[in-house]
Amino acid sequence: MSGIKQWPSSERPRERLLLEGAHSLSDAQLLAILLRVGRRDSSAVEVAMDLLRKLDGLRGMSNRGVEELCQISGIGPAKAAQLKAAIELGKRVLAEPLSTGTTIASSADLFRHYYPLLRDLRHEVFKIVLLDAKHGIIKDATVSEGSLTLSIVHPREVFNPAVRESAAAVIFVHNHPSGDPGPSEEDRALTARLVAAGELLGIQVLDHLIIGDGRYTSFADQGWLRADPSARAAGRRATK
Repeated sequence: MSGIKQWPSSERPRERLLLEGAHSLSDAQLLAILLRVGRRDSSAVEVAMDLLRKLDGLRGMSNRGVEELCQISGIGPAKAAQLKAAIELGKRVLAEPLSTGTTIASSADLFRHYYPLLRDLRHEVFKIVLLDAKHGIIKDATVSEGSLTLSIVHPREVFNPAVRESAAAVIFVHNHPSGDPGPSEEDRALTARLVAAGELLGIQVLDHLIIGDGRYTSFADQGWLRADPSARAAGRRATK
């Protein structure tokens, strides 16, 4: 097939975008603009179609690493980096801003911000949101990445950012790559342990939000934020 330069100008993705707007282009055509050139025997649009077909569409492509993108013929490190940058920008546009000083009004506020950032990840990410005495946002931080366990998400490491920033309260956020936001027994045990550690440090745990596919579970909304005696003892040992 001839390259895009040989196509009528009205059919070239970049020219169509300028004349008709981005909404008029297909996913493959938009990707072709990012790729700019194809491979020896295929146009940029055909390479984009290969990407979408082999990686299960835009959603599938968004959670693939650079190495996986480079397995598609016609995609090298430079093009893969361009695609990853565009995907990340899209996620950030969709995320509701959580500016310093913003007050968290509900679990839905948190979900609207973190869902675009976490929904397509294939591994669990545990984040902490630091709040001041009026529950305004100070900052957030990533505590750990990978499967959550009591040994990996340790109270000492979790609360270190809160102590450094003199936070009065915190909120925990993590994702479930399975799409089901229901808490596991490990999630419940971990939350109880962290609530207990927070009590000892004088830092209130306001919520633990688990994000799934289009939905979430809030420990605060469900009335699950409490520390049992064993968790409190574990928290005391962990913070020493």
